[in-house]
Amino acid sequence: MSETTGVGGSSEINVSGLLGKRGVQVSEKNSIDSLSQRGYGTEEKDVFTITFYEALYLLDKGLLEVKDDAGQQVDFQSLLKCYESVDENAWVKYLVYRDLRSRGYVAREGFGAGIDFRIYERGAYGKDPAQYLVLSTLEGKPLPVQALVNAVQQCQSQKKELIIAVINRRGEIVHYSVSPLTFK
Repeated sequence: MSETTGVGGSSEINVSGLLGKRGVQVSEKNSIDSLSQRGYGTEEKDVFTITFYEALYLLDKGLLEVKDDAGQQVDFQSLLKCYESVDENAWVKYLVYRDLRSRGYVAREGFGAGIDFRIYERGAYGKDPAQYLVLSTLEGKPLPVQALVNAVQQCQSQKKELIIAVINRRGEIVHYSVSPLTFK
């Protein structure tokens, strides 16, 4: 991995990874450190993996090179197809992830109750817990009430705010804050 200084002194990361079943695996120590500090990837059993949506984002930005088992370079469309084979909502999650990252947030994988992402305020990643949990959906796609109730309950139990990210028909993402209404 090489690190170059871009416009305005910002560091850009250039990483190489190998396509895996659950994302892209990175093995170079400097790359792993650089990605971790920026809120990308997870390490499990000495294997550092970038999720598919993280890999798509970094690939789109020109910061990641992905190769398959045969050593062939994997392009954006091929990587997206791999992601879609394991997650039917791949495109929606990628678009929401890209939007959140472009706004300066660190978005990490969500957990349970249909939560797609945990969102950290700018500069808070690694210091403070995530303040928001995000559930992603397409405009017009039914969202079962029970799924929404489960997500709200999970957010309440963790003292976090639920955000529903809806991709409208024009491809724009609208964020809605959800909370229970209590009458006095």
